[in-house]
Amino acid sequence: MKVDDDAADAVLNRLRRAQGQLSGVIAMIESGRDCKDVVTQLAAVSKALDRAGFKIVASGMRQCVNDSGENQAPMTEEELERLFLALA
Repeated sequence: MKVDDDAADAVLNRLRRAQGQLSGVIAMIESGRDCKDVVTQLAAVSKALDRAGFKIVASGMRQCVNDSGENQAPMTEEELERLFLALA
């Protein structure tokens, strides 16, 4: 999937942030940190991943419709809806 450069930069930044936060969650669990701290950090990871997914969908929806691949037909409205709702 090719996403425009600005969107790709934003998505990659969010994913890198989520990656760092997830590493933090793992370390917190391994060290026996307080549940509240772990859940707060886990929520931040989830939000970063959601935002990255929504950015990809928002910027790449047209590509998904028109450029499904050489051997595939363009996606139907139903398939697009399922793809979008997979992030919900």
